[in-house]
Amino acid sequence: MAKNRVNGFEFVCSSEGIDEYKMTSNDLTILLMEDHSAPVATFMVTYHVGSRNEATGHTGATHLLEHLMFKGSRNFNKETGTAIWTELQNIGAQINATTWNDRTNYFEVVPSEHLEKAIAIEADRMRFAFLKDEDRQPEMTVVRNEYERGENSPFDVLDKNIWATAYQAHPYHHSTIGWRSDIENVSTKRLQEFYNTYYWPNNATATIIGDFDKEQALVLIKKYFEEHSASDHKVPDMYTEEPKQEGPRRTVVSRAGQAGVVGIGHKTPEGLSEETYAFQLLSKILSEGKTSRFNKSIIDKGLATSIFMYDFPFRDNGMFITYAFLTPNTEHKTVENIILGEYKSIIEDGVSEEELSRAKAQTRATVAFSRDGSYAAASALNEAIAIGKWTFYTTFVDRIENVSTDDIKEIANKYLVSDQSTTGWFVPQKEGVE
Repeated sequence: MAKNRVNGFEFVCSSEGIDEYKMTSNDLTILLMEDHSAPVATFMVTYHVGSRNEATGHTGATHLLEHLMFKGSRNFNKETGTAIWTELQNIGAQINATTWNDRTNYFEVVPSEHLEKAIAIEADRMRFAFLKDEDRQPEMTVVRNEYERGENSPFDVLDKNIWATAYQAHPYHHSTIGWRSDIENVSTKRLQEFYNTYYWPNNATATIIGDFDKEQALVLIKKYFEEHSASDHKVPDMYTEEPKQEGPRRTVVSRAGQAGVVGIGHKTPEGLSEETYAFQLLSKILSEGKTSRFNKSIIDKGLATSIFMYDFPFRDNGMFITYAFLTPNTEHKTVENIILGEYKSIIEDGVSEEELSRAKAQTRATVAFSRDGSYAAASALNEAIAIGKWTFYTTFVDRIENVSTDDIKEIANKYLVSDQSTTGWFVPQKEGVE
């Protein structure tokens, strides 16, 4: 079809089969990618709001709103027999929503003939979600139970403490689920204010991937989203920057548990930095497969049951964290020293061409598997939207191919240094032992 055939949209650009449009009346961004390999389509709305946009007193607001936005809206509610879950489950749809640091997304995977239903529901709750006080209390209990489950996970609680120690000013200090007292006490009015600040078409991206016709999809988006104006206010910028870290930081969590965990994190640049690609490959070199450095130096020696690398790019500067889940009787310091020793080796001697080539092959395979199916592709694209540029998704593999061994040595020297580190230990205590 012609790029401007449907009135009310401005064609912006294309990349690897994905077309970007802007709705001229309200600045809603639309991404469309046809894939007719299966008779399903994924519709996803990504809002540029997450825990990054929260502050003390309403941490966890985005996540609590996520729950409330399933409780009903103007045209889809249990009072009229058109509850969101009922309407979508009756057509065999898969539905959910997720919240993270830089974004929230709501999505439906539907048989192609029911795409209109998904679009209608997301358009309705974008501006007409009920957000009733009578719903907040039971949903708060659900969220608090989710919080408590996290508190029972050694990894979750250590991860939360490492981020809270590493970040003093920036909102990445707060976990996405929020602090317990905020979850319990935030008012419905405060949540409504948050909703009315961020949940607008000019702060959202609507993505459709799968078996559909682009022209018909734009017609449907116009039909349901055009009634929304852009916000009558400027969506607030998050301008807080994390001050330069000037020394290593440490945190210890000591509570009941079965096994120890070591986590060592270092600050990294914002997700759209060219250096991000080198970090993605470094994590593979360190932890992916039997020939990885940590597998040989830690796992093969029986010092840990597994290694997890936290290397997700975020909108602002993030963290590159190695987590080692220790075997019984293994000393935390022993594994900490091995991790830091591998970093020192890369700082001084770099990595080999063989290691880099293997990491690139692993990355190509990982990306291919992670984009298999309309939902998987939409989900990965959603994370690129969150960090600030959706074409990060379409250009990722090409950028990975351009990384050299010198690039990896350079980021190791620049970032994997003691003054930018935050080390955390989970030390298990047997119940009844002080």
